[in-house]
Amino acid sequence: MAQVTFKNSPVTLVGNEVKVGDQAPDFTVLANDLSPVSLKDSQGKVRLFSVVPSLDTGVCDAQTRRFNEEVAGLGNDVAFYTVSVDLPFAQKRWCAAAGLEGVQTVSDHRDLSFGEAYGVYMKELRLLARSVFVIDKEGTVTYVEYVPEGTSHPNYEAAIEAVKALI
Repeated sequence: MAQVTFKNSPVTLVGNEVKVGDQAPDFTVLANDLSPVSLKDSQGKVRLFSVVPSLDTGVCDAQTRRFNEEVAGLGNDVAFYTVSVDLPFAQKRWCAAAGLEGVQTVSDHRDLSFGEAYGVYMKELRLLARSVFVIDKEGTVTYVEYVPEGTSHPNYEAAIEAVKALI
């Protein structure tokens, strides 16, 4: 299992660690309108899942904006999701305040389905650990990053290169 810290304190990750080459696990999260979203909803596209503890923090805000900018020019074959346990209403407000229309924020608040399926649910905090997953059109995981310290940035360049390699 991946070892991560949050504010330099070790946390327990619940779920199964996902590795490159694995078949992407399914999940059910909620869109801003409370409709369910699962892996199959983006079938046939390259998927980038940017996982953040909360959009209301500086690093999470920057991560979401950065990936949104990078993915914007890659075309319709790429589905980009930001996953957090923020309530769907809070995610919708954040998107409106940030002026971001292309990003799809999804909430794992209800069931922690994504968190457990991808091994990013931090038990002590009931938040998701900062991480990035790229999944190809056939549903195979091609890139994984569990960011070792939850307040640090992911490797944006490596993740975007992994997406570009699939389109």
